[in-house]
Amino acid sequence: MKVVALAGGVGGAKLAQGLAACLEPANLTVIVNTADDFVHLGLQISPDLDTVMYTLAGIANPQLGWGRADESWHFMETLEAFGGPVWFRLGDRDLALHHWRTSRRIAGEALSALTLEAKNKLGISVQILPMSDDQVQTIVSTSEGALSFQEYFVARKCEPAVRGFHFEGIETAEPAPGTLEGLETADVVIFCPSNPWVSLDPILAVRGIRDQVRSKPVFMVSPIIAGKAVKGPAAKMYAELGVEPSAVAVAQHYEDILLGLMVDHRDASLVPELEALGLKVCIEDTLMKARHDRIRVAQSLLEFAQTTGLKERTS
Repeated sequence: MKVVALAGGVGGAKLAQGLAACLEPANLTVIVNTADDFVHLGLQISPDLDTVMYTLAGIANPQLGWGRADESWHFMETLEAFGGPVWFRLGDRDLALHHWRTSRRIAGEALSALTLEAKNKLGISVQILPMSDDQVQTIVSTSEGALSFQEYFVARKCEPAVRGFHFEGIETAEPAPGTLEGLETADVVIFCPSNPWVSLDPILAVRGIRDQVRSKPVFMVSPIIAGKAVKGPAAKMYAELGVEPSAVAVAQHYEDILLGLMVDHRDASLVPELEALGLKVCIEDTLMKARHDRIRVAQSLLEFAQTTGLKERTS
């Protein structure tokens, strides 16, 4: 079974790691959100791509979920002593990747080509693709005006109330090489438990991707459990946009795309409402604290897709 997973952030990276453990490398492609990429300290930063790569390489910081394990912070400490901006923390090992990528991009190389080279150097065998080689930036409309995503998420710690989102540059962004081809040959598409508004929606907004995804059986792990996000501001965003945060809200967000939704056992009472939307539902303990949890969730999801999605496709 060939699988394409759409991912962003820590939740996406965790499920991607589980899927990578369950599938042959040639059968998994991970398409990653790049709309939260930005330039900081003169460096090209790709937070979601790096989180996915570090997690799949087994070198992610286990406490933070982002950045590298066994990290040191001498650069940041020195920068702070000089009064420099330290609101976005970059470890010393992490900085090396950003410097390498920035110098190569200045020389004209595409993000997708550099991602291929980086993931190979990190010993990752599955395919990892940015959603686009073109610059797209998530802008969050808030009670305090428009903020770039990293300014809202990191600098302001998600404090301003959200009013909406738009993706600057999306109108002209082309899908990265390999994304549409991967989707075309996929048997199943999986939406990782990533933030629908700022991790998955930007990927789907890239020209051609949503249409290609809709032609496949699509399954998702809900990022909302018992009304709360496991990590990040997804539940807060839903509430501030006037939507009660729940697995049902996630399903309604993608009602025209999803075939099946995996929900946590704490949301079992929502199954009738989800099935009323026409969805197939799988109940699982979806918290992925350790690697074995990620593999368990991925295996259950793949079995769900195998028995439901492929059966529907051939019936």
